[in-house]
Parts: sequence; C-alpha cells; structure tokens
Amino acid sequence: MSFKFDENLGQSDFSAASLKQKAYFALQKSILDLEFIPGQLLRKNDLCKRFGISRTPLSEAIALLVQDGLVEVVPQAGTYVARFSMEDLREGAFIREAIEVAAITLLAEIITEPQLIELRRNLRLQRAFIDDGDIQGFYAMDAQFHAILLNSTGYKRLNRVADNAWMNVNRVRRLLLPIKGRLEATFREHKKIYNALEQKNPAKAGKMLKEHLGQLMTFVVPLEQEHPEYFA
Repeated sequence: MSFKFDENLGQSDFSAASLKQKAYFALQKSILDLEFIPGQLLRKNDLCKRFGISRTPLSEAIALLVQDGLVEVVPQAGTYVARFSMEDLREGAFIREAIEVAAITLLAEIITEPQLIELRRNLRLQRAFIDDGDIQGFYAMDAQFHAILLNSTGYKRLNRVADNAWMNVNRVRRLLLPIKGRLEATFREHKKIYNALEQKNPAKAGKMLKEHLGQLMTFVVPLEQEHPEYFA
C-alpha cells in the first residue's frame, strides 16, 4: 500500500501524516520479516517507544495494517499480528499467479536484451547468496526477480497490485525458504523461467512460471500441520 501526501496539508497535518507513514512501513516490515510472529501481541506502548511516536499515528498505522490483513484488533483483548488463513493464502497465490502468468506471457514476446541482462545479473546474485548461505539476501533477490518480470511489461501498477495480493503469502514464504533444498529448487525454477524468456517462448514461459508459483501451497499445507499456532 502506498501513501500519497496531500499538497494542501498544513505543517502539523503533514507531520502527523509523516509519522503515520513511518510507523506503517516500519511495522509492516517487522511483520513481513517475521520479527513479530503470527499471533503475537503488539504492545502499543512498546511500539511507540520503538518508533519514537505517539499513540495516535501508531493507531492510524495499525488501521492500515488491518486493511492489509497483517494485524488483527480484538476488542477488549488487544492488537495481534494476524495469523495465517489458508483461504487467504490460496486467494493471494491465485491472484499473484493470474497476474504473473499473464505478464510473463506478454513479456516473452517483447523482452529486450537490457532486460535479459538485468535478469541474468539477478540470477548471479541469487547464486552467490545461496553459496554464502544467506537466506535473507536470497529472499531479496527472489523478490527482485519477480519485480523485474512485472516491471518489464511496461505496466507500472502491476507490481504494486501483485504485492498487495501477495503480502501474507510473502510472510509465509519466509518460513518456507529455510526448508532444506528449497533455495536450490527455487533458483533452478528461476533459471527455467529465464531460459523461456531468452527463447522468446510465451507458452513455455507461462508454463514454467505457473509451475514455479504452484510449488508454494504444496509446502504450506505441511507447515500448517507442523505449526498450527501460526494459523487461524
């Protein structure tokens, strides 16, 4: 979710909006990075001290995170990091797949050499992070790889729309990447996607990407059994 400042805001209003934005993005990142785990109680006083803000902008930021599906406010109980919902995860995965498969099918017909170079560089960095055992570094390159695919279509809003749908899926993926062999498998899947694009083969590119994204739910189901406390 992006935040747009209103040019008619006064200085005090602008400051309040800025603090809300600061708290929103900082808390969102902490939740997506699993610094705050699903089901964890969020103590507002502690968060105010952490971000150096008052309760008002924090409460406004939390309201935005509720809309994202990342936070749940339980009356008379408190504010919690939202647990995963299998229904929401399936829906997010479905939306992301629909967007990305359509995008890559188009991209395979129009991709340029500079865009292929950008993808190759990204793949080399993925390989380096795997070799170094840097899961977080690989995760960042994984996200960048998919962003390159969407942005290369020329449609500017695709990546934002896909990210919003994928937000909770991204969270659960953080729990999956440490699974033995998953980083290597993801890298191989990315290389197949790249090869299809290099060949300018729309059908193959769509098929490779669909298979890649389809792997997700096969890992989520056993995760729900192993960590039921993370799921609603």
